[in-house]
Amino acid sequence: MAPTGTVPRPVVDLVARVTGDEKHDPSAHSTLDVVWVLYDQVLRVDAEHPDDPDRDRFLLSKGHGPASTYAVLAAKGFFPAEWLDDVASWASPLGHHPDRTLVPGIEIGSGSLGHGLPIAVGLALGLRDRSRARVVVLVGDAELDEGSNAEAIAVAGRFGLDNLTCVVVDNHSDDLGWPGGISARFAIEGWHAADVGNHDHAALAAALRRTAPDRPNVVVVDVAATGEPEVAA
Repeated sequence: MAPTGTVPRPVVDLVARVTGDEKHDPSAHSTLDVVWVLYDQVLRVDAEHPDDPDRDRFLLSKGHGPASTYAVLAAKGFFPAEWLDDVASWASPLGHHPDRTLVPGIEIGSGSLGHGLPIAVGLALGLRDRSRARVVVLVGDAELDEGSNAEAIAVAGRFGLDNLTCVVVDNHSDDLGWPGGISARFAIEGWHAADVGNHDHAALAAALRRTAPDRPNVVVVDVAATGEPEVAA
């Protein structure tokens, strides 16, 4: 199947305005399709009210590459696009790692691998009985080598956190892997799992919107693949 969606050119141009940390460009750019689809089609967020207590929460665990997230937030009006031209200067609120106290729309300070998913589990657990908000956390495939993620995956499954979605951007950089693939690692702990191609925006949106009763959701996004999602029971 041919790709069914592209990131708008103006958003791609915004990403190009973020300079000074080119060594992390592949990490940042591999997330652009997912982050765009989330903010354009999935998340219940409002740039006019970024602290709405019932907003969906997006946690960028892969915070060492925030350029794509910055660009999408700017495109959606969370802060002026001019901020992108001055990342990591003395006076800039935008750093090479995002700071939730400085940047509207950023939910956690991140970049140290292995933190985002455990934080997301705690946040989803805290919100579950008092809000309709969903928690979506984006991690990289190599980040799953961190032991903290193994514990978070198991705990989320045991608690049946159906308000939690983990997005794994799979650029095939992990060292350890998992028998049967990344989805199987989550499915064995009770998660609903789907594999989706990076450029199939219709399939991405459908997988990211999906929830299952009493089960957390994981969407593994292969940056080299397109086509319909493969769903693990």
